[in-house]
Amino acid sequence: YSLPLRDREQTPSLASGRSDRLAIHLDDQELCPRYAGAVADVKIGPSPGWLTARLHAAGVRPISNIVDITNYVNLEIGQPMHAFDLAKLAGPEIRVRRAKRGESIVTLDDVERKLDPDMLVIADSDRAQAIAGVMGGAASEVSASTTAIVLESAYFKPSSVRRTSKRLGLKTEASARFERGADIGAQVRAIERAAALIAQIGAGRIAVPVVDCYPQPRGPVRIVLRRTRLGQLLGAQVPDGDVERILRALGLDVRANADGWETVAPTFRVDLLREADLIEEVGRHYGFDRLDATFPVAPAPAPAPDPRIARDQAVRRVMTAAGASEAITFAFIEAKAAEPFASVLGGAMPVAVANPLSAKFDTLRPLLLPGLVDAVAHNRRHGRRDVRLFEIGTRFAPDGETRALGVAWTGNAAAEHWSGGARDVDFFDVKGVAERVCDALGVGVRCEPASQPFLVAGQTASIVVDDGPARGEAIGLIGQVSPAIADARGLPRHDRVFVVELNLDRLAAVRAPASDAARPIPRYPFVVRDVSIVVADSLPAEIIRGTIHGAARAVPAPLAAISFFDRYQGKGVPEGAVSLSIRLTFQSSERTLTDAEVQQSFETILGALVREHGAVQR
Repeated sequence: YSLPLRDREQTPSLASGRSDRLAIHLDDQELCPRYAGAVADVKIGPSPGWLTARLHAAGVRPISNIVDITNYVNLEIGQPMHAFDLAKLAGPEIRVRRAKRGESIVTLDDVERKLDPDMLVIADSDRAQAIAGVMGGAASEVSASTTAIVLESAYFKPSSVRRTSKRLGLKTEASARFERGADIGAQVRAIERAAALIAQIGAGRIAVPVVDCYPQPRGPVRIVLRRTRLGQLLGAQVPDGDVERILRALGLDVRANADGWETVAPTFRVDLLREADLIEEVGRHYGFDRLDATFPVAPAPAPAPDPRIARDQAVRRVMTAAGASEAITFAFIEAKAAEPFASVLGGAMPVAVANPLSAKFDTLRPLLLPGLVDAVAHNRRHGRRDVRLFEIGTRFAPDGETRALGVAWTGNAAAEHWSGGARDVDFFDVKGVAERVCDALGVGVRCEPASQPFLVAGQTASIVVDDGPARGEAIGLIGQVSPAIADARGLPRHDRVFVVELNLDRLAAVRAPASDAARPIPRYPFVVRDVSIVVADSLPAEIIRGTIHGAARAVPAPLAAISFFDRYQGKGVPEGAVSLSIRLTFQSSERTLTDAEVQQSFETILGALVREHGAVQR
């Protein structure tokens, strides 16, 4: 440790300037900000033994003295070089440009490669002679008859070399170095080192000056290292003397100030760009094993709670209280299973999977119901008669995803009891479950007649919001699965499967803000009035309920509750009509209602039923 770096033999400096034997033009300074070149008169021959031995030790095959010197300089100082046969160039001109459309080049491996316009090439006045930063061309290759060469030493943009190398499928020692970032200050130094080696082995001499084309010189990277930041990132305080010793040993110029240090990074350290890079170097050389293991001192704030988690938990509580089991089905279904349910997408097609693993999983489910119906069928095939399942999951449409609740129920409405009285589940059982879920989420709903091709006509309803700004918005559906769908999914033909699907995202969006205010128990008595009316049997009870609520907004006696307690068809009721018995409960939280107020309110409501639905009081 801390041993001095022994530099190689002093390399003579060469003058830079214009040359009568070489001209360099940079057409794309973004991809090649610096290009240095020099002409050398050479005599090609084998390399001396010490040079070939060192190349062999580094895994490089010796070729000839000039080529071996360029490879040796690359290994020695990390600057790739290339040599062109000057006699094979179309004049003493080097032009760094992008490839022309349709241009190609035969590289040193005797492969013709098609070039793209975004690839950088080294060209003479006629054609491309090398792929910049990757490989030279065979047309200007140094051979035994070469007497004059052009030595190239350049800096190429790493991303450009990486892209070209990958697109051509050509990986070389030069491209590997350029891709990682070369030293933009080493180009002339590399030529000087190559010139010294050429002279040392008697292979020729460099014709000065060196042509260094560097239109916009880049200054060294200056980085400020703060003492406080060093301690924060490492979790320990490193002595100032150790910090300065480490940074200077890495080749940085270091000047201390009150807050830390001002440093200048050497150009060959292309990885040192910011303060954190210096802190990493200090920690690495100081020894991470010398740093105490401590917990972070900064408190990590708890993430904001996701309201969807509490919402889904509330839904689960309602469903498990109703005796249902949670199912988890695949989001991928087969297109044939999705087609009957595509009506909910408003004419759009279900979302297809671009690269499905199987034909059974080639479509994203538009509803949760296809998977739940299949799960019910699976349970029925295995001998279970009473099946109540629910799922909270994601469904997919061309315009996005929504979180939903799906319910599927078949068999008995309640568990068997010794007292008997078992009955099959019906529409109103699952309707009650849907209403309890909506009530748990703070949204009042009602059911309206609807039609869906996958549900039985007359046993289908749309669940709509009944209060607030979103009043009338459909947020779900309820009904009995059609026999055709049940048969196609493997259910027994006599089974009646009732389903519910609710859009949980919309339910959460339209719910009224929760109020923690407590309401006192009513102090004043309520008044009950019963009425029986005859209406068309096609008129849904929810429509009648809505009419009563609408009329009750303008009556003196507040309407507290509505309940339907009897339904009759038969003797005394015309065919096509039904008798409904309705109980109206009036109550005020502020005073005792008078008989006149209740009677006036009752007559107003009855008048609305007669006027809007042709109701006849029995």
